Parts: sequence; C-alpha cells; structure tokens
Amino acid sequence: MKSIFCCFVCVAVFYVAVAQPSADTSVKLTEQKEKIITGSTIIKIENLGFRVNSELAELRPTISADGNLLFFICEAHPDNSHVHEVNNSQDIWYSVRDTATGKWTDAVHLGFPFNTANYNAVYWISPDKNRILLRNAFINGDYYGNGVSMSSMNPDGRWSKPQMLKIKNYLKYDRGFQSGAAMSNDGQALLLYMSDKPKSYINNIYVCFPVGDGTWTEPKSIGKKINLPGFNQMTPYLAADGVTLYFSSDRPGGLGDQDIWLTKRLDNTWIKWSDPVNLGEPINTPDFDAFFTLDAGGEYAYLTSSFQSLGKSDIVRVKLLEIEKPDPVVVVTGNVYNAKTKQPISASLIYETLPDGVLAGNGLSSPGDGAFQITLPYDKNYLIRATANHFFAQSENFNLDSLVKAGNKTIHKDLYLVPIEVGQVVRLNNVFFDFDKWDLRPESFIELGRVVTLLKENPAIEIELSAHTDAKGSDEYNMKLSDNRARSAMNYIISQGIAPHRIVHHGYGETKPVATNDSDEGRQLNRRVEFKILKN
Repeated sequence: MKSIFCCFVCVAVFYVAVAQPSADTSVKLTEQKEKIITGSTIIKIENLGFRVNSELAELRPTISADGNLLFFICEAHPDNSHVHEVNNSQDIWYSVRDTATGKWTDAVHLGFPFNTANYNAVYWISPDKNRILLRNAFINGDYYGNGVSMSSMNPDGRWSKPQMLKIKNYLKYDRGFQSGAAMSNDGQALLLYMSDKPKSYINNIYVCFPVGDGTWTEPKSIGKKINLPGFNQMTPYLAADGVTLYFSSDRPGGLGDQDIWLTKRLDNTWIKWSDPVNLGEPINTPDFDAFFTLDAGGEYAYLTSSFQSLGKSDIVRVKLLEIEKPDPVVVVTGNVYNAKTKQPISASLIYETLPDGVLAGNGLSSPGDGAFQITLPYDKNYLIRATANHFFAQSENFNLDSLVKAGNKTIHKDLYLVPIEVGQVVRLNNVFFDFDKWDLRPESFIELGRVVTLLKENPAIEIELSAHTDAKGSDEYNMKLSDNRARSAMNYIISQGIAPHRIVHHGYGETKPVATNDSDEGRQLNRRVEFKILKN
C-alpha cells in the first residue's frame, strides 16, 4: 500500500488516494471467454486483470470517451472509506490505460470528498474529463441524501466539491431500494433509474433536461416500450451518438437474470424507441448482467461480469459487432489559448447546431494545457465557441454533414481567445455570404449577436468592422465587395440597438492578406470578417 496524490491526466489534483495491491503477473488468469458466431466471427470477453480486478466485487465501470480512464466500484475493500462502519462498503477506484502498451495501471482509491461514509459511484465522465457525475446528493461536498451530484475541474486544477443537481420533485420518484444515473455526452439529458414505489426493486428509466437556471426538469418516463410494466429496467447508458441506448432488464426474452438490451431513440420526445434487442451471449449470461458503458468510438464495451471472474465480480470488456455498435461520431479535440500570449486558458465551451443556433452541448477546457474534447453526431453543422472572462468568445464552424459515415473520425482544432483590449483584432469565423454577394446568410446572426452582446455589456467599447477578400478578381471589384460586406455586418449590429457612433466599417479588399493566395487554404483564410477594438 502507498499513499499518493493522484491525477487523471497530469493536472487533476485529488485528495489522498491509495493504490490497490497488484498481483503477481505470473499468475495465469482466466482472462477471456469467447463464442463463435456464424462460424467465423469470434467474440472475446477480456478480463482487465488483477491491476483492476481483485478477489472482491468490482462493479459499475465508467469509461472516458477516449477509452483511457476507467472508474469503477470496489466493494468491501479494506482501504475503502469507513469500511468498518458500512456493510459491503462501495467506494470509487480508478485506473488509467497506457496508450503505448494498452495496459492498465494499478487501481487507485479516489479518496475524499468523492468517497464518503455512504455508497459511492461515478455515473458519468464528460468527454473532456473535466466533469464527473456522482452518486448521492451533496451540498458543498457534504452528504445530503439520495440524488446525483456534479464535480467540475477548477481553474487551479483541483476538483470542486460535489454539488447536487436540483431535479424537480426528485424524491417523488426515488423511493425504492436502488437508483442510479447516466448522462448524455453533450450534458443535455440526464437519465435516471429508480422506483416511485417504496422499498421496491422494480425500477423504471426516466429522463430530465437542464432548464437553464441551474435546475433540471421533473423526471419523465421514457415510455412503456422500455419501461415494461412489472419488470426491472436499470443502468441506462446513452452512447455518444445521442440515440443508441443500452440498458439492463429482466424482461422476457433474456438469458436469465438481468440482461443488456439495445434500443434506438426515434425522435426528440424521448418516449419513442425501436424494439429493444437482447445483445445475447457472451455479453449476457444466466447471471446478473448490467453496468454497460462504451468509449466514444463505440468499439469496446465495458461491463461487470461474475462469469469465470477473478473475484466475486470483475470489470471486463468486449469488442462489439457492427450491429451492436452505436452510430459513428466525430471526436473534436483541441486546446484553448490566449491569442496574445499563446498561453493555455481554462474556458467554457458551447456548441450549437447551424443555422438554427440550438444548444447542442457544453464542455470545459483543462486549466493545465487548455485541452478539450467533445463528441458530435454526424449529419449536422456545428458552431463551437470558447468563452472566458475578459476575452471575446471565439467560434469555429464544423461542416460534419459533408463527412461520410465510414466510421469514427477525429478533428483537431485549437481555439484562440482574444483579450478585450484596445488594438486587439478578432476574426469572426462564422459570418457567411453567398458567392459574389454581400447579403448576410442567416447563420451569421449567431456570430454577430455575440458582437452585439460584447458592445452592450461594455458600453465604452468602439470598434472597426472590416471585411477582406482573397486575390482573385480585380482590385476595384474586391474593394467594393469587401466594403459592402463590412457595411452589411455593421448595419445588422446597429439594427440590434447599438449606437451608430460606436462602430465604423471598412473594406480592405485583398490588401491585408494573412496567408498566401497561392492555395485554396490560404485564400480561404484571407476571405474573412474581423473587428478591431478602437476604444475601451
């Protein structure tokens, strides 16, 4: 045993934690079971081995989007908090996967305040690994009762004290012996399983949504196709595509006890689903099967199994068949920097669909290196925006509807936030015009609306709004086109209540390139709309 100050990804500082003893690596493990499907395809269940599992019960794995950080419960471990006071104590442990070797580190106890005298668990980790959803309701880190809580990464690299999610009429629904939660990758849907009948083991699955004032809507049943009357539905997991749901149920058609089932959400009502499909052997067994979780790519599933386990139950993983996988997603990674100093920034991230501007999710960048990661479904265009105090929010546009659904893809894009200072120039990446025209396209209003907000919140600021072209076309044509485009953008801002004396416009044509005009990429960078802070 050893006590250490541990971290998720080098910057997340925890309280004192304890490493789980590792076993002799020469011990031969019963590490996998397999089944031959259709004569040639082999499905293997891989035990994660003694670095993660022990002779005790390991339960409820929660895997990060990149597949490299694993939370789970270890039951009745001697290093658990208050192990002598709580019968079959359940504490949170974690392990990190070495991307070079694929091996997992020795499991580490998460420590206080995440592990308390009550039963503990991590229900969800955000794709950027900067937020975790926890079992139990906490107020400023103190245990309050049943419910769920969130902890976020602070700018100083430490985790905030867990704070309960304020869910309308929550206690009306959580009255049984079991309860739990999961969250969509975009943070916009909270899935709960619980029973509204006292002392009952028959659970149903509910969904809640953020209201916008820090509260969540009253739990809503996701419909009788999932919540089959008289049967137990629990441990929901919503894949990164936002539509594929895996859950555990003892409904007819299973192999024994609880089994893992798959269904697809058919619309935005959250009550219309495809017919649930049992995932079959070897994922399901005659024993209790639950706590199913996936990485963002949907390649590997992690779950709890007691079949041929090293202890009472183990964390295992399985590579899914194509028919068992969720729809592919795009993983967007990057870093947020100060455009002036080039230093990393801890920033909030918002992503919206274009052209309607509907909120599609949120995230945080790491305070250590400004890193962020989000997952986005295909077939939509998105605007991604980073915000921080005293900086103008920069946004980027991603045209994901042009990507072919050929599998998981990764995009890396760094974001630069411009400090609100005289002389600073801000590029507006999401102001659009049709070819050879200067009429604003509707999706431009979202970006220009942020300039309006900046000017309203900072009444002393005055700006110059400018437009630029590439080198194609004559000098006279480019100057006229850019001037008209700058005027169109200025007129929109004035129409939103900004005094005309606070904004001037200028068309520079091709006279101020920021890149070469000898390539498509360079010409695209040169075609831009910007504003410069003249007075503050």
